[in-house]
Amino acid sequence: MTDAATAEPATLLAVAVEEARAGLAEGGIPIGAALFGPDGEVLGRGNNRRVQDGDPSAHGETSAFRAAGRIRGYGRTTMVTTLSPCWYCSGLIRQFGIGHVVIGEARTFQGGHTWLADLGVRVTLLDDPGCVALMRDFIARRPDVWFEDIGE
Repeated sequence: MTDAATAEPATLLAVAVEEARAGLAEGGIPIGAALFGPDGEVLGRGNNRRVQDGDPSAHGETSAFRAAGRIRGYGRTTMVTTLSPCWYCSGLIRQFGIGHVVIGEARTFQGGHTWLADLGVRVTLLDDPGCVALMRDFIARRPDVWFEDIGE
């Protein structure tokens, strides 16, 4: 098992990217996430399911968080997401004290990761070209769905 604290962030990101691609294949928004335990085990993984489920709260991070189930203490967990977490998902990370967030990219959307860092959450921003391309392609093809998802 890989230790999440010492694993290469790109290795962890691969799980979230897999989720993003699965969501896109289902007709959804390509944002994926995974919650890792301190020993590197995947506790939960998911993707943005707002379109598929008709649920505006089913973001990638919340889907991964829900899939993980109840855990005693989140401080040593790592949330990995393909896109900077929105304010809703940043609030989830803050509320439950998730200690580390690994972000694929923040070029197409600047979420709440700076706020999280200011509050002491360890934030690793990868600026991954694959994540950037995935979102830019989706936004170009489906601006109506994208702007609905971010509330514009």
